[in-house]
Amino acid sequence: QARGMAMNMLGNGLQGADHDKDALSVQEAQLSTYRRVGAPEEHILTMLTNLANSYANMGRLEQALQMDRDVYRGRLELDGEEHEKTLRAAFNYASGLARLERFAEAVSLLRKTIPVARRVLGESRELMLKMKKVYASALCHDTDATLDDIREAVAMLEEIARTARRVLGSGHPFVRSLEISLRFAREALHARET
Repeated sequence: QARGMAMNMLGNGLQGADHDKDALSVQEAQLSTYRRVGAPEEHILTMLTNLANSYANMGRLEQALQMDRDVYRGRLELDGEEHEKTLRAAFNYASGLARLERFAEAVSLLRKTIPVARRVLGESRELMLKMKKVYASALCHDTDATLDDIREAVAMLEEIARTARRVLGSGHPFVRSLEISLRFAREALHARET
């Protein structure tokens, strides 16, 4: 147990210090150990999340997505759809889909997840705001999106931006990234309307 915690801390420390390749080696060894000794599913899912982050940081997006998908499925089974860890796993999975430009899949997942998150988290929690941002951005990038979809995305981003400024402050990095997404969404809407 103590060795596992030390390995986990080492992996997280290496990842935090931008030594993703070294972190990956430690995390893969730790996951292998967890599986070999029959560690609780909670520990395995946490390690898979850490591995997915390392893979994503290294640009290995397909591998990161596979792990994010496995974590999401595992969280659904272990914690149920209304647990915050499951909602965070859904967000990670949807973000991975969007990074790989699988926008329709990201939209589909978030259409199911956002109503649950709204019930569990409320409207102004940062995770909820981030889920809605990924959803709206994916709608704008989806080539099959309708004009109404783009309008929905713009309205949602405007609402998120107001809430995020109030809750997080206008200088928060998430608020600044929202403003960029909103500008893109408005341009996409303008292009569709003309």
